[in-house]
Amino acid sequence: MAEPEPQRSRESRTPAVGANWRRREGWTTGRLLAATRRARPPLLLFVALVLAWHGAVVAFAVPEILVPTPVAVADALVAGGATLIGDAAVTGATAAAGLLAGCAVGAVLAFAMTYSRTAARIALPYVVALRIAPLIAVAPLVFLWFGRGIPARAALVATLALFPMTVATLDGLRSTPERYLALARSVDASRPAVFLRVRVPAAAPSVFAGLKLAATLSIVGAVVAEFVTLRAGIGYRVFVTAERLQTAETYAALVTLSALGVAFYLVPVLLERAVWAE
Repeated sequence: MAEPEPQRSRESRTPAVGANWRRREGWTTGRLLAATRRARPPLLLFVALVLAWHGAVVAFAVPEILVPTPVAVADALVAGGATLIGDAAVTGATAAAGLLAGCAVGAVLAFAMTYSRTAARIALPYVVALRIAPLIAVAPLVFLWFGRGIPARAALVATLALFPMTVATLDGLRSTPERYLALARSVDASRPAVFLRVRVPAAAPSVFAGLKLAATLSIVGAVVAEFVTLRAGIGYRVFVTAERLQTAETYAALVTLSALGVAFYLVPVLLERAVWAE
């Protein structure tokens, strides 16, 4: 009769746990090093541009009221940091609400137009017409209907986000490879199953492309709305400081706005990476 295999002690299991921890630590360190290498070129370019900007202002004795030095802009950022963060929060909330609304409506329209030619013939011309109409021309009507608060400005942002999300999603859903659809039909997959398990995953790259474009346009829409309403937000801060000839403060607001736009763009980028990593 074979003797039972002795149980491993806790000490004997410790090296394996330690090895797993070391592998995980090495994987995390590798990811950080890779991210650092990717960030190095844009950071070096940023430093070069700032140095060139400072050198040009000093060399040509450009008045600060026209172009301030990077040092003056940095001072304005530090002095008005709390105000700029508050303005960025207002603009970000407006852009996020409009982006979510516009993308949700755009996705629903794309889903409907994928399976209904009648829906496509009815809805698509209006989606295109809404995008062609200048934002500054649509704004007075939106503010007349909804007032001048964040909901009205978010509605204006939604009109910008609607078009790229609708068109990109529709193109992705209609471009599903025929061999995928044929394989689904061969196993008698239901129409909802084909849509959710075949068309939607195949359309993911196009959907994320539309989401990236809509995310950047949402910031543009929020700033335009703030220009028109002259309420709180980065757009309002840019208008007020420029009108008062506070050029360094205007540049500081633009730097904050650029950072906010990059953050909005990175959200769908990181979301896309997370989806494909699964």
